Amino acid sequence: MSVSDLPALNATLNGVCALLLVAGYSAIRRNRRDLHKALMLSALVASVLFLSSYLYYHYHAGTTYFAGQGWIRPVYFSILVSHTILATIIVPLVITTVFFALRGNFPRHRWVARFTLPVWLYVSVTGILVYLLLYQAYPAS
Repeated sequence: MSVSDLPALNATLNGVCALLLVAGYSAIRRNRRDLHKALMLSALVASVLFLSSYLYYHYHAGTTYFAGQGWIRPVYFSILVSHTILATIIVPLVITTVFFALRGNFPRHRWVARFTLPVWLYVSVTGILVYLLLYQAYPAS
């Protein structure tokens, strides 16, 4: 695997994370706590792997510029800005949510998770959209 393959890997990890989050939410709604825990910790692992790969890629490849022109440009940057801001916010939210769960403080875990899940899911899905727009639909020449 080369550095140029990492954006596709990153998008895949975001997709895996999104699927695990939805499955984990579904599991807890059906009162399957052990399955919920396994799925959510797996989503956390996928996100940590994504972040490691993302940082490695940008350290070695630098900045990638968006080549799209016209109406898609403000659409892309709107997605990118919201994704970037929420990706920064999600880190302490995930840490807090996992901390309360592992400590057995489920009332606080549930309260924080109500905010964490939709933000984490949004960040995962928009990460895929950024990849598709930046590397597939409008690749730099």
